[in-house]
Amino acid sequence: MSRAAVAGVHVFGVRHLSPGGARHVLEYLNELQPTAVLIEGPSDASGEIRHLTHAVTKPPVAILAFTEDLPVRTVLWPFAVYSPEYQGMKWAQEHGAQAEFIDLPSSVTLGLQDALRQDAGGRPEQKPVAEEQGEPAEEEVSEPESVYSRIARLAGEHDYDMYWERNYEHNASGGAYRAAILAFSAQMRELSESTERAEQPREYAYNALRESYMRRRIKLKIEEGHLPEKIVVICGAYHAAALADLSEGMSDTELASLPSRSTKLTLMPYSYYKLSTMSGYGAGNAAPHYFQMMWELMASGRAEELPHLYLSSVARMVRRAGTHRSTAEVIEAVRLAESLAALHGGSAPTLRDLRDAAQTLLGHGDLAVIADSLARVDVGTNIGRLADGVSQTPIQDDLNRLLKRYKLEKYRSTVASDLTLDLRENRRVSSSEAAYLDLHRSVLFHRLELLGIHFARNVPSGQSGATWAEHWILQWAPEVEIEIVESTLLGETIEVAAAYVLREKLLECSSIAEASALIVTACECAMTTQMEESSRVLQRLAVDSRDVVSIATAARELAKIIGYGDIRKVDTAPFVPLLEELFRRGCLFLLDASGCNDEAAALMISAMNDLNNISQEHSEIADTALWLQELLQLAQRDDRNPRLSGFACAILMERGAIPAGEVAAEVSRRLSPGIPADLGAGWFEGLSMRNRYGLLSRMSLWEQLNDYINALEDEEFKRALVFLRRAFSTFSPREKTMIAELLGELWGVNTEQAAEILTGELKEEEAKMLDDLNDFDFGDL
Repeated sequence: MSRAAVAGVHVFGVRHLSPGGARHVLEYLNELQPTAVLIEGPSDASGEIRHLTHAVTKPPVAILAFTEDLPVRTVLWPFAVYSPEYQGMKWAQEHGAQAEFIDLPSSVTLGLQDALRQDAGGRPEQKPVAEEQGEPAEEEVSEPESVYSRIARLAGEHDYDMYWERNYEHNASGGAYRAAILAFSAQMRELSESTERAEQPREYAYNALRESYMRRRIKLKIEEGHLPEKIVVICGAYHAAALADLSEGMSDTELASLPSRSTKLTLMPYSYYKLSTMSGYGAGNAAPHYFQMMWELMASGRAEELPHLYLSSVARMVRRAGTHRSTAEVIEAVRLAESLAALHGGSAPTLRDLRDAAQTLLGHGDLAVIADSLARVDVGTNIGRLADGVSQTPIQDDLNRLLKRYKLEKYRSTVASDLTLDLRENRRVSSSEAAYLDLHRSVLFHRLELLGIHFARNVPSGQSGATWAEHWILQWAPEVEIEIVESTLLGETIEVAAAYVLREKLLECSSIAEASALIVTACECAMTTQMEESSRVLQRLAVDSRDVVSIATAARELAKIIGYGDIRKVDTAPFVPLLEELFRRGCLFLLDASGCNDEAAALMISAMNDLNNISQEHSEIADTALWLQELLQLAQRDDRNPRLSGFACAILMERGAIPAGEVAAEVSRRLSPGIPADLGAGWFEGLSMRNRYGLLSRMSLWEQLNDYINALEDEEFKRALVFLRRAFSTFSPREKTMIAELLGELWGVNTEQAAEILTGELKEEEAKMLDDLNDFDFGDL
């Protein structure tokens, strides 16, 4: 935002994401033809400039620095195609000039951030995101109304961005632009420095260090033989005035005293969303894609066409969403935007003028109609691209290779995509890799999940119960690149890093449920060695466990692996004896574990379901006779949780493992008038949780339940309601109708009328009676 020529060196201050600034920088460079272009950015990243200006590189991209040891700290320097710094690099590369970054090295930047955290008592710094990402917080002031807000208000603009766009982005005169920014920058620095000294001393000191170091780098470039008048410095406008006097550069002693952390650098694709202020980026702008359109039209000499391009793009998005908008409405919107600009004394519409015109003409006054279209045109979904192997960490290279190998490159988009995988062999292709392409993809996605890399998210498959089908949602984001880089400390490839994480989890594993889950993870990640380690850990932990819920969970996970082992091409034979042992322990401890309260019974019912499924699906492994024997004991016991006894009886009935006469006798005994309400009704609740249609076909059961309820005293009836309401709440409407018809037949009334009355809405007094139960004292229930 300012340009000054001091001691022959030309300092050009800019806004970091400014198409107007980028255009004027190029004009100035063409005028001066410098031999050195010095740019605000990490000085240790100067070697990356050749990659940033590579022909294949497509902004937005960012320099990412990360520490080589824990805790991992990262810092970013992002660039858009319309960043003045990026265009300065491109100009230097095309004209044979030397381009260098001159800001503090990333190692010092991260060291200073750690030091600031310690100064703040270990609490996270409450400072602008921009500064954390290596950008000056030029528009963040802690006053209730900032200087920038006051400027916008006095200028009659909606916000500071609109003020800036109208007065600087639309300023086509290079001389006027530089003169205006020079005055603006000097005055703004004077105002903001006093605030920083008083209210943000640490931030002030940080900026002062950066500026001292940049002066040092400029002086070194002169000492190397570059004429001062052939050096152009491109920096944030906030720093331009501070670089005016080169007499006070940082000394060797001062540089050596700065805190530092060992770091590495890489480049990464970035996205327009992360570049926008919507993501919290303090040095961003509200509409990266809009400013790219502005830059492209400026570069082609057609800047006056921006309103037409913007509003026609919005109209096109609205049409795609299914709402028709005519060309005439677009033309009227352009005219309205130009009129709004004229009212503010502007030469062209700002983004605010264009949005207001779009809402009025294309949204017919309703912002909601065009909100999504505006977001897409303003922010965009662009994501950058780098050439293969350009300044990548080994693990980034490995992932890029795997994405290409498994035909997943098209999913590197900020727009979420669905991908359904069929893990079975595809016999219609010739190569082995193509035959198992989806299986390889699944393994990669599970490894990324294990590493905490959020590129692929597993969601329930539409193929219910199909072990061969997986459904994933894929979405790329800059955070994904950061997560990949952070995994560099774990290993140089995705497979090695995932194996390391799994080993660490095994060392921390303390329960059989965790161990069984790790076995599944190892299987899904195709890590045979870790599967064996997990199996040994599970076996060791299971020896002393009497927790039926955990045992059943572990058994279920092992059964799952054995069930789809052939699909995933893993050897499941070692898990068979382990599943057999876990199932046996679950059976033997079932009776003891069933002496629990009502809350724990819910978990036990889930465990009993798991064990019963295993006995049916893996009858060659599970000791089915032992399972049915233990269920029968539980069904007959009166001193166990009644819900679990009833549930055991339901399983036995469903499997035909208990004679009808015994069932009738048990129903009669459990629902006899002498049985307490909570025991009788609780047992019926457990019985009704399985084999519903089998229960509905037993008229004798409903007769006994009817007699049992009729025999209860008022207080006992209220206690029974707790269990009965819970039991019947899980029945489907059709099942409830069938029950009502059965009861109507028992009561000797019209079955259809009974069903209509019993399944209809409650009367006011009936609803009140149920509400009164909320105040009923259920004792120890």
